[in-house]
Amino acid sequence: MAPVPSSIAAELVAVILSVDEGSPRVLASGAPPALPHGPLEPEHRSLQAGLRAWTREREGVELGFVEQLYTFADVGRSGRAGRTVAISYLGLTRAKGERGWLDVYDLLPWEDARDGVPELARELGERALRWAGDDAERLERARHAFGMADWAWRPELVLQRYELLWEAGLVAESGERDGDGDGLGPAMLHDHRRILATGLARLRSTLQYRPVIFELMPPDFTLGRLQATVEALAGQRVHKQNFRRTVQDQLGLVEPTGETERDTGGRPAALYRFRSEVHAERRHVGTKLPRPRTR
Repeated sequence: MAPVPSSIAAELVAVILSVDEGSPRVLASGAPPALPHGPLEPEHRSLQAGLRAWTREREGVELGFVEQLYTFADVGRSGRAGRTVAISYLGLTRAKGERGWLDVYDLLPWEDARDGVPELARELGERALRWAGDDAERLERARHAFGMADWAWRPELVLQRYELLWEAGLVAESGERDGDGDGLGPAMLHDHRRILATGLARLRSTLQYRPVIFELMPPDFTLGRLQATVEALAGQRVHKQNFRRTVQDQLGLVEPTGETERDTGGRPAALYRFRSEVHAERRHVGTKLPRPRTR
């Protein structure tokens, strides 16, 4: 029987995402990179309130949308004696800047499929198949996660892909590799890259049914900027005309301001804002990314 941990501690870990000039960014710093994290303080009246206050005080970042992700409690996950339970949250903000922010796709480089499924993802899929060998369950997981055989690439399967790579010993956190010299991104502190993958997966799924994208947009924006922000987070392209028809007409998410933006490098572009009903009702229908075909 495995030994029982002698002590149990609790901490908050935050996946805080923003989009800056078409690039999804995550608040992370240090060597190895670490997500914002720290002990749960007894004076916080609730976990979410604690996270907001803690992020404001420690990072100087004001959060908009916040959602609890998952509780990570594996023995040894923090590298310390005993068990450290991590309660993770996803937070969105308009904050930006170079200091303390990393490109999400530098950390998860196989996840950016805006120009088609990247060659790195295809290569990793093949390596996962070789690791699976004759194990039917592993083979099916690899094909499903990386969009092989009869399966399509599904952007929201971020966590499944990461965990498969970890099991196959293909990422540095597996303990069998040294770092990102092979283009697979740097190892993060403890299990923080797994937590990041969990947060990105949740956000990609949430975009389907909740208009959380407005948390990342300025008050007035062009439809081109809105589309680019959605694509940056989803890691895939959307059809321009269909996207605009959906957000304007079918879902009624936005309304024109009557103003234009001239600094576009071409014709002035109309400015839009989210309708007040979208701000008032967070569980409004989402942006409806195109769904890939599956078997």
